Amino acid sequence: MVASEAFGAGPGSVGVVPSEPGGLLDVLSVAAVVLDAEGRITLWSPQAQDLFGWSAPEALGRYAAKLLVADEYVDVVLELFAKVMAGGGAWAGVFPVRHKDGSTRLVEFRNMRLLDEHGGVYALGIACDEAVLRGVERDLALSVRLVAQSPLGLAVLDTDLRYVLVNPTLERINGLPAEKHLGHTVREALPFLDTEVIEASMRQVLETGVPLLDQFAIGRTPADPNRDHAWSGSYYRLEDPSGRVIGLALSVVDVTDRHRAAAEAAEARRRLDLIARASVTVGTTLDLERTARELAALVVADLADVATVDVLDSVLEGSAPTAPGPGTEPALFRALAIAAAYETAAVHAADPVGERASYPAERLVTRCVSTGRPVLVAHVTRPDLEHIARDEAAAALLAQEGLHSYLAVPLTARGQLLGVLGLLRTRNPLPFNHDDVTLAGELATRAAIAIDNARWYQHAADTALTLQRHLLPHPPPQAAGLEIAYRYQPAAAASGIGGDWFDAIPQAMDKTALVVGDVMGHGVHAAATMGQLRTATRTLAELGLDPARVLRHLDHITAGLDQTIATCVCAAYDPHRSRCRVALAGHLPPVLIRAGQAPELLDLPTGVPLGAGGLGGGRFETSVLELIPGDRLVLYTDGLVETRDDALDDRLNLLLSLLADPGLPPEATCDRLLAALRHPDADDDVALVIAHVRPHPPADEATATT
Repeated sequence: MVASEAFGAGPGSVGVVPSEPGGLLDVLSVAAVVLDAEGRITLWSPQAQDLFGWSAPEALGRYAAKLLVADEYVDVVLELFAKVMAGGGAWAGVFPVRHKDGSTRLVEFRNMRLLDEHGGVYALGIACDEAVLRGVERDLALSVRLVAQSPLGLAVLDTDLRYVLVNPTLERINGLPAEKHLGHTVREALPFLDTEVIEASMRQVLETGVPLLDQFAIGRTPADPNRDHAWSGSYYRLEDPSGRVIGLALSVVDVTDRHRAAAEAAEARRRLDLIARASVTVGTTLDLERTARELAALVVADLADVATVDVLDSVLEGSAPTAPGPGTEPALFRALAIAAAYETAAVHAADPVGERASYPAERLVTRCVSTGRPVLVAHVTRPDLEHIARDEAAAALLAQEGLHSYLAVPLTARGQLLGVLGLLRTRNPLPFNHDDVTLAGELATRAAIAIDNARWYQHAADTALTLQRHLLPHPPPQAAGLEIAYRYQPAAAASGIGGDWFDAIPQAMDKTALVVGDVMGHGVHAAATMGQLRTATRTLAELGLDPARVLRHLDHITAGLDQTIATCVCAAYDPHRSRCRVALAGHLPPVLIRAGQAPELLDLPTGVPLGAGGLGGGRFETSVLELIPGDRLVLYTDGLVETRDDALDDRLNLLLSLLADPGLPPEATCDRLLAALRHPDADDDVALVIAHVRPHPPADEATATT
C-alpha cells in the first residue's frame, strides 16, 4: 500500500508530500534511543550510531548509563531516569556523553516516558549534537533579526509565488500588513503595480536560478496613494542544502528620492537643452513671420502639443506696441504662427495666420498682454474654454481634441509688450506647472528680442524700400528714337535692399541720357545716397555734359560722402546722328544687340568706381558707338548676374544667350531675363534698362550740331 493510499490521498483529502534530503532535521541529525524500565537499550536509530559511535548490535541490550555516561555522572543520570520513569515529567537539557572513541561530547537531550499497550514503561531519548543545534539556533536568530530589522523590504515567496514571509519594512513600503500579503500572489496583494512584468521576472529567476538585480518599478501604494513612488527590487532563488528549489527571496529599496532627483536633473538638462536650441534656431533671420514660426516649432513636443504666436497689431504697423489697459479694453492681435506636435484639428481652433482679431478683456490672451504676466490654467474646464477659444465652435473643437491645460506667456522685449505665446496640452497628460511657466517665459523672452529685432529691421527695410522707390523714376517719357523698357526688383530679403537706380533723362536736341548705377551697401543709408547721386546725375546730364565728365563730377561728389562707393554706366544717345557715347565707372559692361549678330559685351574702358579714387578723382573715358534702328543696348546692375555659387563669366554668357532672340519685345525681354537669372531668394536688388533704337526723322545741320 503506497503512502497516499495509507493516508487516504484523493479528492477532498490531504496527500503525502515526501521531503527531499537536506532538510533541517537532516542538518540536525536527530538521534532516537529507547530504554526499557531497567535502563537497557531496546531501540537504536542510525543517527544514534552517528552521534555516539556505537552500532545497533553493540548498543542494543546494554545499560545506557554504563555505555554512554562517565562514572562520575552515573548517579545523576540514574536519578533523572527514575524521575522520568515515575511520571515526573520530561527532562530536557545538555548532558556530557561518552563517545565510543573515548571522547566526551555535549549532547542536547529531550527525554520522555512511553507506555505500550500492556502498560509497559519505556524512556525515549531524542538527542543531537549541542554545537550543531546552537549553530542552527544562532543562524535562525540572526536570520530573523536581519529580516525583521533590515531597512530593506524583504519577502520570501514559495514556488507558486505566494508570500510566506514579509518583514516590517516591506509592510511599510507596500502599505499593507503582513496578513494581507501572506498566502497571496503579487498580483493579488499589489494590483497597483505592473504585476505582469514583476511576476514574469520572478518566474525567470525560479527557472534559471540567475538573480535579477535592481529591477526598477514605479507605482502608487496604499501607503501613499496620491504620489508616485519608485522602487528597486532584486530577486534570488532559494534552494535547500540539497539544491531543491524552495522559493524566491525578494529585496526592495524605496528609491523615490533618488528617482526624483534623477528625474529633476534630467528635466533640468532637457530645459537647458531647449533654451540652448532656442538660441540657435529662433531668430535665424531678421524676418518677423519666420521668427514666429521658429518659436512655435521649437516649443511643440518639448513643451506643448499646440503652440500659437500672436502679436499686437500695432507691432506690425511700425509704431510703438500698444497694450490694452488692465481688465477693461480689448486687444487687436495679428496671428503670426501656429504649430502642432502631431496632426490635430486643434490648430483650426486658433486664429488663421495673418488674420487680425480683436478680443475683449476677458479673453486670456488679452489678460496676458494687459497685465504683462503669464496666465496659467493648469486644469481647463468647460467655462475656461470660452476665454481661451475665439468662439463657441473653436471651444467645442478644443474640447473634442482634449485640451486640458493652457498657458499664455507675454512676449516682452526692451520693456515693451509685443504679443503672446500660447501653449496648449491635449495629448500630453501632464498639466502645465510653475516650472513650465518659468521655461516658457525664458523662451518667450529670447524669442521676443528676436521678434523685436525683426520688427525694427523690417520697419527700417520698408522705409528704405519706400525711399528707394520714391527716388526711382516713374515710367520714363518717350525718348526720341528709343523704346525704353526697364525693371527694378528689390532683394527678396529685407537685408538686401540697396542703392541700385536707373534713369532716362531728356537732353537738348532730342538726345537722351541713360544711367544705371549701384551704391555699395544696403538699407536706408544706401537708398539715401542713391537719391543724392541720382539727383546729381540728372542735373549734370540735363546740362548736356559728356558721359565721362558726368562721371568725373559724380566721382567728386561721391568722394565727399562718408565712405561711399558706387558704380555707374552713363550713355548719351543722339538719334539724329545714330551715335551713342558711353562711359563706365567700375560698372559691368553693357550688352549690344545687332540684328543678325550674336549679342556682345562691349569692350569699354572700365574706369574706377565712384568715390574709390578719393578727392583726387578717377579717370573716365567716353567711347562712341554707332547705333542703327533695330539695335538694342542693355544696361544692368550686378544683382542681375552675380551669385555666390556661379562664376561671373558663366552668368554673363547665360545673359548673352538669353538675349539672342532679337524679335522678342523689350518688355518681354526684361521679364525673360528676370525669370531666368533672378533667384527668388536673391540678396541684392537689380536695375535693368533695355533701349531699343527706333527710326527717327533726320534733322537739319543746325539742329543736329552739338
